[in-house]
Amino acid sequence: MLNWKIINKIIGSLLWLEASLMFLCLLVSVYYNESDGLPFLLSILITATGGSIARYFGRNDSNILSRRDAYFLVTATWIIFSLFGMFPYLLGGYLPTFTDAFFETISGFTTTGATVFDDVEVLPHGLLFWRTITQWIGGLGIVFFTIALLPSLVGSGSVKVFSAEATGPIRTKMHPRLSTNSHAIWMVYIVLTAACAVMYYVGGMSLFDCINYSMTTTATGGFSTHNASTEFFGSPFIEYTGTLFCFLSGINFTLLFMTVTKMKFRNLLKSAELRLYVSIIFVCTAIVMVYLMKDMGYGLEKAFRCALFQVVSFLTSTGLFSDDAGQWPHVTWIILGVLMFVGGCAGSTAGGVKCIRFVIILRIIRNEFRQILHPNAVLPVRVEQNIIPNSTRNRLLPFISLYLGLFFISATFFTAIGIDVINAITMCLSCLSNVGPTLGVEIGPTMSWAELPVVCKWFCATMMLIGRLELFSVLILFTPEFWKNN
Repeated sequence: MLNWKIINKIIGSLLWLEASLMFLCLLVSVYYNESDGLPFLLSILITATGGSIARYFGRNDSNILSRRDAYFLVTATWIIFSLFGMFPYLLGGYLPTFTDAFFETISGFTTTGATVFDDVEVLPHGLLFWRTITQWIGGLGIVFFTIALLPSLVGSGSVKVFSAEATGPIRTKMHPRLSTNSHAIWMVYIVLTAACAVMYYVGGMSLFDCINYSMTTTATGGFSTHNASTEFFGSPFIEYTGTLFCFLSGINFTLLFMTVTKMKFRNLLKSAELRLYVSIIFVCTAIVMVYLMKDMGYGLEKAFRCALFQVVSFLTSTGLFSDDAGQWPHVTWIILGVLMFVGGCAGSTAGGVKCIRFVIILRIIRNEFRQILHPNAVLPVRVEQNIIPNSTRNRLLPFISLYLGLFFISATFFTAIGIDVINAITMCLSCLSNVGPTLGVEIGPTMSWAELPVVCKWFCATMMLIGRLELFSVLILFTPEFWKNN
């Protein structure tokens, strides 16, 4: 069965880490001398105590983590992090119910960006920074962050944990040691965040805003410090900056690292996934741009800027907005909905199904046509001269089938409880792909999710977690085989 001692030890250490992150928010609260200082202090004490108790029960562990332990650990970590992460909202009275506090927290950690706050501008700075930190840590993964920071904590089970939390069907390694890989990926993440913050600051943002917006942009999360999101600043420079860094954050970080460090920029052109990613952005931007000029009366530059920003924001599952897409022609909703489904590149902070899966599917379809003409030919599926193994190809069908199955079940459920069809469909895509905004009348892209029924919020929170861990890592816990001794 499960090795509870090592699971408790790792979760305990992670809770200490979460308490440390809360301490940063406490410092922000003290600096601004606002009302959230005491709630953060109490939250730190509760979280650190919980971590100490877990570490106590995990003492004298065998330091052996099985694959089963890894899958349970990853799912449990995201849930427990969200449970303790909601204390600043509850203790400060900023969210009145357990449901709303958990929803906001897990929406942050999964980088979904859906919020139940109708007015974020009345929140104290420390709490706003906490919302941002949850997204930034969740961008690459809570446990993945631990592997980079404390590789000895997970020990020999680090590869199993990485497999359970990483996104995409293909795991690209640039070094035999996983801890070295994680350090390199986090270096890319930090550099992108810092560069984005500098650009935002040059564009006129305050220091606090540029730090928060840069973290949510590179995490492709979408939480903001203003109700109007990026539109608040009314700056084309800031919108183009946000578009650029959302785009970069949607690219495979391993590919970015290898390209920059080895100065081989041709690697970007050779990537089939990146070519599809860029092609989707180009085509969808052009289509949306035409409709904005034709039906909304936008000028050429504004139509291009708004179309490009929203296309990149929805494709990378960021959820920031520079215009109210809920007022756009309905045909653009379909395009944005498809983008929510497709998602960014594997190995990035973006959500969705991921472009690499569509690359593989397109290659399989092409091979099927060739096989019809040449029945005896052996036609391997190649992506960038690499042969995709049958195991990877075989996982595509259950993944897509399960994704669509959950989508239809969720949409039916939302419709049954009285949500209009458009909102029901886009809410499902938003949660499963960790996008955040929806398209519709009842809950538009600029509105909060506060008015949803309690049961709907819990259902959405569950879908966020399942979508963030790419379905199988969570759903495998509900299979009878997982709990058998052998």
